[in-house]
Amino acid sequence: MKKQTEFKLDKRDSVWFQDNTAAVNCAYAKEVCDIAILPIGAIEQHGPHCPCGSDSFNAMGIAEAVARKSGAMILACPMYGSHPAHHWGMPGTIPLTFETHVGLLTDIVRGAANAGFNKFLIISAHGQTMSMFEAVHKLGIEGYFTIGSTWYDFLRDNKKTLDTFMWHADEAETSVALSLYPDKVHMDLAVPGKAHGLIDSKWKIAPGQAAGEGMLYHFEGTFSLMEKDDLDTGVIGDPTNASKEKGDKIVERCADLYCELLEEVKTKYPCGVNPLGFRNPLGYNGTNNIQYDAMHDEHGNLKK
Repeated sequence: MKKQTEFKLDKRDSVWFQDNTAAVNCAYAKEVCDIAILPIGAIEQHGPHCPCGSDSFNAMGIAEAVARKSGAMILACPMYGSHPAHHWGMPGTIPLTFETHVGLLTDIVRGAANAGFNKFLIISAHGQTMSMFEAVHKLGIEGYFTIGSTWYDFLRDNKKTLDTFMWHADEAETSVALSLYPDKVHMDLAVPGKAHGLIDSKWKIAPGQAAGEGMLYHFEGTFSLMEKDDLDTGVIGDPTNASKEKGDKIVERCADLYCELLEEVKTKYPCGVNPLGFRNPLGYNGTNNIQYDAMHDEHGNLKK
């Protein structure tokens, strides 16, 4: 078979899996880098000023910054996401059930592994940790090394760049939008908004906030009223405080941290090495019969 010999980038045409041919993706995973990034977001209303695809666009933009610096490949963003209870029924939001989302993520990783990718980083820009973490551990049982992260909780800006903690379509998300896709943002329509929580905010960890004593993650309970009945503008926070400069700082620092993490993974587990050392297509039913590959000992430790 005749092979492609000219590329726009080193050994590939694009950082995006879908832009390359199958042969290029497979060769890249085998010879250059077998880390694949899966950006995930949602189709969700983001007030009168930001597009419904904001969460997906944010994940894609951060993923691209990471891929260009680290050499990882980016898998196509599925766009739709899973949603907590209070998001359902909100006009402009198209939610997936948890079961659908878990199936979506696991199927994508399995398919990408078939092309030779052995390490996976999920970059989420939407509050769907419930289904993302279930997918990560389901994939772990099957032998797929997967890191699931939400960019704002990974970054933990904790008001270093921002004036306020992140909530929704606010200073944080709008700043990232102004950095990554300003042509889709209508700042003249940006207005502050407020939600009415069922417990005091002192008990809840805001997205990206460093946790303190006695604080619950904001999805550890049904703490919010239904958005469709509670929100007037679709916004929680104040997007008028947003700026491109803040967004640039957030995206750059977040990408640098992800690259640092991936560099450690690449150094410890070179291209072609599955850190878990096995594949278990039987899932839960096959865990008693796991056999490690030749690169790992009988305990799953990588041989030196």
